[in-house]
Amino acid sequence: MLNDKTSNRLLSEINVTPFVDVVLVLLVIFMVTAPMMQEGVDVNLPQAKGKNLPSKEKRMTITITSKKEVYLNDRKVELSKLEDRLKKIFQSRVNKELFLKADKIVPYGFVVKTMALIRSAGIDQLGMVTVPLQKRK
Repeated sequence: MLNDKTSNRLLSEINVTPFVDVVLVLLVIFMVTAPMMQEGVDVNLPQAKGKNLPSKEKRMTITITSKKEVYLNDRKVELSKLEDRLKKIFQSRVNKELFLKADKIVPYGFVVKTMALIRSAGIDQLGMVTVPLQKRK
């Protein structure tokens, strides 16, 4: 016969193994998906010294890839249609501000041509996006 004292005791230990399993699975999921959550088109930006510009509205960004492909935010745009597209987007905006990201190997002439189209679309402020200079040790 079983002892009455041992059979009436409650098990007071918490089994944490299922909790650890769930946490590890979530960790792996976040590690795999975090690099994919990067916003925008991937370009190799030049380094320059400068300060951040504050903005209240959604930032509009033009990106020029190393293959001379032009993107307005995340959508590819033909260079010939860029001016008309910008005019339509910015006609109702009060703040005519645009940011330009260009890969550092894109020829200077192509970047200047794109900047001229941006200016002719009536954009008042054009910010150049760069990577901060790394300090030498």
